[in-house]
Amino acid sequence: MSIKSLTPLDGRYESVTKPLGDFFSEWALLKYRTHVEIEWLIAMAANPSFSEVRTFTTDEIQFLRAIVSNFDEEVALKIKGIEKVTNHDVKAVEYFLRDTLGASSLSDVLEFIHFSCTSEDINNLSYALMLKHGVNDVWLPAAEKLVNEVIDRADSLKDVSMLAHTHGQPASPTTMGKELAVFAYRWNRQLKQIRSLEYLGKFNGAVGNFNAHQIAYPEVDWELVGKTFVEGLGLTYNPLTTQIESHDYVAECFHAINRFNNIVLDFDRDMWLYISLGYFKQRTVKGEVGSSTMPHKVNPIDFENSEANLGLSNALLDHLANKLPISRLQRDLSDSSAQRNIGSAIGYSHLALVYALKGFGKTSINNQAIDNHLTGAWEVLSEAVQTVMRKHGHTNPYDKLKEITRGKAIGEEEIKAFIASVDVPEADKVRLLALTPQKYIGIAVELVKHVK
Repeated sequence: MSIKSLTPLDGRYESVTKPLGDFFSEWALLKYRTHVEIEWLIAMAANPSFSEVRTFTTDEIQFLRAIVSNFDEEVALKIKGIEKVTNHDVKAVEYFLRDTLGASSLSDVLEFIHFSCTSEDINNLSYALMLKHGVNDVWLPAAEKLVNEVIDRADSLKDVSMLAHTHGQPASPTTMGKELAVFAYRWNRQLKQIRSLEYLGKFNGAVGNFNAHQIAYPEVDWELVGKTFVEGLGLTYNPLTTQIESHDYVAECFHAINRFNNIVLDFDRDMWLYISLGYFKQRTVKGEVGSSTMPHKVNPIDFENSEANLGLSNALLDHLANKLPISRLQRDLSDSSAQRNIGSAIGYSHLALVYALKGFGKTSINNQAIDNHLTGAWEVLSEAVQTVMRKHGHTNPYDKLKEITRGKAIGEEEIKAFIASVDVPEADKVRLLALTPQKYIGIAVELVKHVK
């Protein structure tokens, strides 16, 4: 970490975001470009249609792939040094490989490095692999860990009755477990879509028509070659593009993560409010300070931190999702600059997930505070009473209950006196008289099963 880091992702929070560097850094981009270039060379050597590219030995293939597996900062800096001369980042990778292979037994195939490729053939596949691996290997495990922790807590707290709040006002009781399960159910729907995302790639030359390819090898089925190569990298083949892959799948990915982020944001704010209400207590950590002047403070800073970073992530994701699918005619360069910010968009989201989980892990249920709120809210049973009265044909029971409860805090005696005075069948009356705010939770406990 450098104290002069421009963004907190690489400075203050570097220890959290470091795993993303393997997928979204400049080093990662250079490594993935090198990977794509090498795999294309190997693919050509393995295809009899390209008779000018001889078959590689097992040792030569191992040598080539070792360039990627051994790719380190020294190699990346060597490529950056070449780029200072070429002023072209992809051409710098090609020249690096020419230099590397020129000193090996593969010096006879140098002209087939980057053969028929435009820079975007290499770039689009590199970014697709970076995004796929970064999301699946780093972001997704963090998201799943948060969801699973919330599911576990939802199950353990499914019987904990609590006062609900709609419009910030006391409402019909629920359970803490069921309310947590709502978030888990919403997250799981988004995760299902994120896991099923397609990451597209194209490999068809300067304007998407295999122009140079076809003139060099007119007998080759270039669509099949391109499709086989892209799918061999673990991507989905896009057969119709301009010079660039259209980035629609990137927008799909970012919109899905944006939706997941928004649910986390909703979760952060609700947890903040539950802590404010006293429904959750926060574990104190020895040595930590909550306020520079108020010694008693234990602030929900992890949820606040998560909320802030979700906003930054969504701003970037939204911009990239809207910008990347739009390009003038067969291409312009604006997508190139925009794509370099993908790591920041995913990084802020990943950081938010880590802090939401951290904050959640510090909380424990405060049954006493929850029960106190319920015990002081007998008026919430008015819904139950007026509903049973309506069932048995009473006229305007809603208005009758509204008269004695709206905007008022009534107690157990008052609500039970009203119930006793109502003409309803004895079985219903007994059930209503036995009701307490703690018991008036419907089937909340059973609903938690939908996330287990």
